[in-house]
Amino acid sequence: MQITQSIIQFPDIELQTRDAHKLRGYFGNLFIEHSPLLHNHYQDGSARYAYPLVQYKVIDKMPLLVGFQEGAELLVSLFLKIREIKISGQNYPVLAKNIQQKQYELTVNQQLYNYRFKTLWMALNQENHHKYLPLAENEKNSFLNRQLQNNILSFYKGLSFRTTERIMAITRVNEKQTLFKDQPMLAFDGEFTTNAFIPEMAGIGKAVSRGFGTVSQMK
Repeated sequence: MQITQSIIQFPDIELQTRDAHKLRGYFGNLFIEHSPLLHNHYQDGSARYAYPLVQYKVIDKMPLLVGFQEGAELLVSLFLKIREIKISGQNYPVLAKNIQQKQYELTVNQQLYNYRFKTLWMALNQENHHKYLPLAENEKNSFLNRQLQNNILSFYKGLSFRTTERIMAITRVNEKQTLFKDQPMLAFDGEFTTNAFIPEMAGIGKAVSRGFGTVSQMK
């Protein structure tokens, strides 16, 4: 299945990784009348629980907006309207910006792909967190491998891609502590190998609209 992805970059603006959720708040409010895809809430205030088709990230200090399918076309339509970014009361004039649009073929096959997490991967929900903590080290690895398989499947499902092939995934990650909505959370950094293709800068796992779980293919 072929999908469309758009990425908007702001190369002259430097932010912290933790500012990604503030980008989401800013753009979601700025263009609130355009689409629920920007903030994952409908007009009646109810949440859109599907995979986020617009994601906000700070990668190597540079703000990015990443869109898939309808989200990709939405970013193209809004590109010329972005003239400034306001974060934590500070105004950043947009003096330079660029947009890239690419087509990717989603596939699960015999080829192995190696990826690195560019931002922390939030693999565990509250229920899985309690199951994970008491496990032995080798059991933790197997548990995370299954979580990664499920995360990739959720990503594919969010883009309406169905596969009959079995997704395999092997993680090589380290435990990290992070804050999510001001609460301490367990997350992971590192690498993984899978037979499932994932587009550059896609997010997998929890809180991907806020920049978590962003992947980049290792060459």
